[in-house]
Amino acid sequence: MHGEYKVPGGKLVVADVEAAAGRLARVRVSGDFFLEPDEALEDINRALEGAPVDAEVETLARLIHSGLHARVRMVGFGAEAVAIAVRRALTRASDWVDHEWRLVRDGPQVPLMHMALDQVLAEEVAAGRRPPTLRFWEWAAPSVIIGSFQSVRNEVDAEGARRHGVEVVRRITGGGAMFVEPGNTVTYSLYAPESLVAGMSVADSYAFLDDWVLGVLRELGLNVWYQPLNDITSDGGKIGGAAQKRVGPGVVLHHVTMSYDIDADKLGEVLRVGGEKLSDKGVASAKKRVDPLRRQTGLSRQEVISRLVDGFRARYGLVDGAVSEGERSRARDLVASKFGTREWLERVP
Repeated sequence: MHGEYKVPGGKLVVADVEAAAGRLARVRVSGDFFLEPDEALEDINRALEGAPVDAEVETLARLIHSGLHARVRMVGFGAEAVAIAVRRALTRASDWVDHEWRLVRDGPQVPLMHMALDQVLAEEVAAGRRPPTLRFWEWAAPSVIIGSFQSVRNEVDAEGARRHGVEVVRRITGGGAMFVEPGNTVTYSLYAPESLVAGMSVADSYAFLDDWVLGVLRELGLNVWYQPLNDITSDGGKIGGAAQKRVGPGVVLHHVTMSYDIDADKLGEVLRVGGEKLSDKGVASAKKRVDPLRRQTGLSRQEVISRLVDGFRARYGLVDGAVSEGERSRARDLVASKFGTREWLERVP
């Protein structure tokens, strides 16, 4: 069995393993990492042999640590990365290039339609009627999008939202509230097979699924990094955040919103944000706008999106596609029966 794990911001770790009688019988770790001294590689292999095949990442990492001398130096990877590679081998995880990815770069949609499309497209991938998909969002109207478990009353200033014509909607993923207006964010969703993140914890899967974005942003000249659990940040401030949900049998919905050029004053009037939360959104009190992508890239928003598309295509392949009429019809039905209802919006008042 063969498993690979690219450490976000680090090196590739490969595990080739054999199993017998419910235990690892042979382990061979390799990769483009750095390790001193050389013989420590065999110590890692020996530490894992005999481990139960159902051992979790934490257990395997402890075995590796216990089998290594204190002087061992692991650069670009660590014991947990090796353990993840082994788990990915045992679970027969897939790689990005094992899938034929579809691109959806659609016209503007009202906020409720975006909420419904996320659920529909994830369910279509789960059912095997749609290949894994990357979808970029365009907004037809301003909105506050609250997380699945957030309180409307605690997060939204209802009077401020009414005054600015901002619609409040609830998404199916957890996480914090977002404020969007047409043209002020870059938002995309990945509808990915769960096999792509097999062997990883949920926390590890966030970093893994965001790694390609960090690579593209670095190619655009930004100094960016991943901030656990779900943020993308830079030396110029926070850029964006991710949210995730397992949908149906074997599909991960992972979506990211990055700030292109946000009116911070308006954000403060429609969201109930104190100083701590405002700072977390990359907003400095003396600034009128939050514009990390516009300011740090010097590119138009559409050019930023095009660069992201090209970067994904170059790494993993990407075939242009579209939302089908059947998928749109299902999404419209979900708007009427779920996302547009008072019961859904106020399920956590």
